[in-house]
Amino acid sequence: MSNSGGKTSALVQNSAAFQEASLEPTKEILAQWKKIHSAMRQEFGEAIFRSWLKPLTLQAYYHGTMEISVPTRFMRDWIQQHYGERILAMCTEANEEIKRLQIVVVQNGAIDDLVEAPEENEKAEKANQNKKGEIASVSSPLDARFTFDSFVVGKPNALAHAAARRVVESMSVPFNPLFIYGGVGLGKTHLMHAIAHQMEEMWPEKTVMYLSAEKFMYQFVRALRANDTMNFKELFRSVDVLMIDDIQFIAGKESTQEEFFHTFNALVDQNKQIIISADKAPSDLNGLDERLRSRLAWGLVADIHPSTYELRLGILQAKREQLQADVPDSVLEFLALKVTSNIRELEGALNRIVAHADVAKQEITLESTQEVLQDLLRAHDRRITIDEIQRKVAEHYNLRLADMHSARRARNVARPRQVAMYLAKQLTSRSLPEIGRKFGGRDHTTVMHAVRKIDELMEEDAQIAQDVDVVRRALTG
Repeated sequence: MSNSGGKTSALVQNSAAFQEASLEPTKEILAQWKKIHSAMRQEFGEAIFRSWLKPLTLQAYYHGTMEISVPTRFMRDWIQQHYGERILAMCTEANEEIKRLQIVVVQNGAIDDLVEAPEENEKAEKANQNKKGEIASVSSPLDARFTFDSFVVGKPNALAHAAARRVVESMSVPFNPLFIYGGVGLGKTHLMHAIAHQMEEMWPEKTVMYLSAEKFMYQFVRALRANDTMNFKELFRSVDVLMIDDIQFIAGKESTQEEFFHTFNALVDQNKQIIISADKAPSDLNGLDERLRSRLAWGLVADIHPSTYELRLGILQAKREQLQADVPDSVLEFLALKVTSNIRELEGALNRIVAHADVAKQEITLESTQEVLQDLLRAHDRRITIDEIQRKVAEHYNLRLADMHSARRARNVARPRQVAMYLAKQLTSRSLPEIGRKFGGRDHTTVMHAVRKIDELMEEDAQIAQDVDVVRRALTG
């Protein structure tokens, strides 16, 4: 095999030469290989050595060719691409007569030269189908309800939705990874399922694997116990799209993180798409290895903010249409105003009043809604008080609690006070006059203005939206 310069190629992938001559390595060559193999641990690091290079075995030495074996085709290709040149250099440094490195696959003691004859295409296709079946068995089931069509878009989730659409519709990989984060019940999983559904519809030839970080860990632990980590690596690194939900689950789990780190790098090197979701931004995820944390922030990080009143109302309207239920607008407006913790609880409240009306054979009214959801509303009030909201807001903005009640109009005091009024309206069932009295005897119109102002600012000012989200989580978490 020659290149344009007439020199013999240094790296050989197939095993034609082996068919011509197969010489057992001498004791001297065996000793040299043992030293080279040991030196790889220091050269490439413990993690890479253990994952890829430890199984390397010297098979033969002939005509300046060092022939080493690996157990799988995937492993051969990976080592050839990423470490072959350096391993050859190490061999030449140990023995200048070594001019070529040949990597072959040895399965059950037999050498497979991996040259696929035309008549083997049918077998290859069958193997590919088996691989897809294996991936499908590991992937988590998708919820048929969670599609792009049923995802209601508003300012809090517009960036994440647009990024998800871009990933699905692009023929290439637009950014890697796509990292979506947000609080509980804000729509992360819905968006992940929508991506997977659309990928399978638009790109049926691609293998898409979707699963939770918990299931990834389970599969890895099972592979360790069965001494079958190579098949695990080959399975997860052969997909076209890897989607991992709730990555925060592997925080503090060092072995799982290390394996995911190498899987991540392998897929990125192959230009395969990775999509991750979490409850926090990469920089805020505690218990993650710093290398992995930096990798997660490589691509596009898209957050889903807490829902606004308009988005909650839009979601309820879409849900009403889906349920084909006769729910008055006033009831939807009431729910959008009162149930603010997360979308899951919001939809659950609507399902509950619709089911109750169906069973009781009565119309849905504002009064019946309050009656049916009285435990939910009372529990919410018991959890959070206006006093507690004022304390949390004051702590967050480093103010005195007295500033929540004072007449001071300075911006650095007035804006936090408006945030506290907004949260009091969102997180309690107190009336506007009651809230006003708790803030130094202010008029209810002042509270109304504060609620409208913060609602507007949350859509325009990312810092205000983040402040409200942080305080809300501190109160409801």
